[in-house]
Amino acid sequence: MSLNETGGGEGVEVLKNEPYDDEEHGKGQYTYKIYHLASRAPAIVRALAPKEALELHEEAWNGYPSCKTVTTSPWMGANFKMVTETMHLGDRGNTENALNASAETLAQREVVFLNVADDSEIAKSSYKKEEDPKVYKSKKTGRGPLTENDWAEKCDPVMTCYKLVTVEFKWWGLQTTVEALIMSYTRKAMLLMHRQLFCDTDEWHGMTIEQLRKMEEETAKTLLEKRHKELENKTDFS
Repeated sequence: MSLNETGGGEGVEVLKNEPYDDEEHGKGQYTYKIYHLASRAPAIVRALAPKEALELHEEAWNGYPSCKTVTTSPWMGANFKMVTETMHLGDRGNTENALNASAETLAQREVVFLNVADDSEIAKSSYKKEEDPKVYKSKKTGRGPLTENDWAEKCDPVMTCYKLVTVEFKWWGLQTTVEALIMSYTRKAMLLMHRQLFCDTDEWHGMTIEQLRKMEEETAKTLLEKRHKELENKTDFS
């Protein structure tokens, strides 16, 4: 996914990818990334906004079956924070409080079901046949295609990825609008990501943890080389 997000000298920069073991997060793999967004912003925004405003920093603690991701903006400081907590369970989406959220959080929570086989929310420009679960069939596992409307009730094995997303954007006059936009974008991004993940089954199924770490190292190296090369080739007209 990170490779897909790199272009025009922008994209994802992986600064850390290392094991962690602490009381708060348990054990797993910690990553620290910077998302460079300048090339995706309108020209007027690039001209007016400082560099820090077009960067997002992401820390993630991946300790399957749980994961926590914290996204911040150096420019906005304490005025922006997005936290995504994840739990993977072998059920059919019927666990009421998979993330053990507080009563206060549950009272504010909006539950959204994402069906990876439903492309009605996918823009035509984002649709790719090779990433369509209704078409894909895994050669290694025999899973897919997901053509029936009630596939989630019938397929076996099955797993639900539960996510609790919390966004804070403190900016007078814009808070409600921007938070809603972030949630809308996040929903679409998660749907696309998990569609791609299913359709990439044959690429990751059966990998050992050592093979996975090696792939992550190679990906980080490729991202860095690609970004440096594109920055060198980029003409600065400022």
